[in-house]
Amino acid sequence: MVDRRGFLIEGAASLGSVTTMGMLRTAGRNPAAEPTALASDVGRGSAPRASGPAEWRKEFPTLDQRVNGLPLVYLDTAATAMRPREVIEAVADFYRYDNANPGGTLHTLARRANDRFTEARRTVAQFIGATDPLEVVFTRGTTEAVNLAAASWGGANLKPGDTVLIGKGEHSSNMLPWQAIARRMGATVMYFDVLGDGHVDLEDYERHLGVRPKIVAFSHVSNVLGIINPAKEMVERAHRTGAIVLVDAAQSMPHITVSVRELGCDFLAFSGHKICGPMGSGALWARRELLDAMPPYQSGSNMAHDVDLASYHPSDGALKFGAGTPSVADAVGLAAAAGFLARVGREAVREHERQITTRMLARLARVRGLTLLGGADANTRIALFSFTIAGREPADVLAALDARGIAVRAGDLASLPLLKQFGVTSAVRASCYLYTTLAEVDAFADALEGRA
Repeated sequence: MVDRRGFLIEGAASLGSVTTMGMLRTAGRNPAAEPTALASDVGRGSAPRASGPAEWRKEFPTLDQRVNGLPLVYLDTAATAMRPREVIEAVADFYRYDNANPGGTLHTLARRANDRFTEARRTVAQFIGATDPLEVVFTRGTTEAVNLAAASWGGANLKPGDTVLIGKGEHSSNMLPWQAIARRMGATVMYFDVLGDGHVDLEDYERHLGVRPKIVAFSHVSNVLGIINPAKEMVERAHRTGAIVLVDAAQSMPHITVSVRELGCDFLAFSGHKICGPMGSGALWARRELLDAMPPYQSGSNMAHDVDLASYHPSDGALKFGAGTPSVADAVGLAAAAGFLARVGREAVREHERQITTRMLARLARVRGLTLLGGADANTRIALFSFTIAGREPADVLAALDARGIAVRAGDLASLPLLKQFGVTSAVRASCYLYTTLAEVDAFADALEGRA
């Protein structure tokens, strides 16, 4: 039986020659003259358009505007990053020329959509250091990725008396799904501590590993503290007890090089919108043997073949978790974002952010009444800063900054248990990225000091 779209088995079974998606087709191309154009043909061999922080910033059109009459200073990347033209054009390009339900054996547009979808999966696999594209499940972001792992793997493997181990500092998206599946399966959720400087309490972590948890889930980087956790070491320790490990890479993926092979984890979740990709995009990576053993998260068209009244054969690897019409444009945009960051250079981004972090830490230290949450070592954190100011409500600080065109976030930051551990229930968070300038850091600090 031929699959309706034909992408369930064909074209996605091996990594092959992976080419990172690059510059888009020119808007004036004649699609009729290129009936078999591949996403991998886009920008093949193209040189980076952006060679340094000043040039990188020019790639983000949303930053070139005024808010409340003042130049926008965007310090909310931890919530969502801005999109470079390349990503915007990739999504528009798909809808402009290749908009069709993907199918490798169907009409021309369907085949082109299938090619772009397949190539996007390969590109994302390469970006995270995976060797098999069919280990990459496209999701709507980290939240759905963790829910998928918890519901599918947890639903098949957890039983009464089992333990799930997570950190007290987890984002709600890596806490609530495990609480829910543990209640459903009769398992117990346990929590390891963080130290006063925000780093993981490895002694407490080791003590909890002594109960031999079935699965361990933790964030690579805290979305409140910006602290980079020793993920590889934590994975190795957990594996020695026989545990499966999920790493929440939502906040690490934008800022540092993340490789599933280097980390050695079993699952990894991340969001596309935090690495300059489309909102509502992301992925769950899992070791192939785990995916093959897991039951489908959802059922419907395109996740199975040979469907009969009483039986069906699930598709291979990640395709088993792709029920329904896929969001091809989001996958294409996510791959374009991965391509953009790969060409900019992950180490170049990291070095720029170290400079931003060093300047920000120095300026925040001068703000009267300001308390920074987490340690102040620029080498062990990303450019993310959560703080409180004595006598000022975080919501009021946000409003005052917004009036000056400065965008930050305030509230419980979806990590209320962690905030409570630091003695607060709300904080202000300023988060920077490759497009943040030192001048913006100074403008932000001046505003906090009341000098703007």
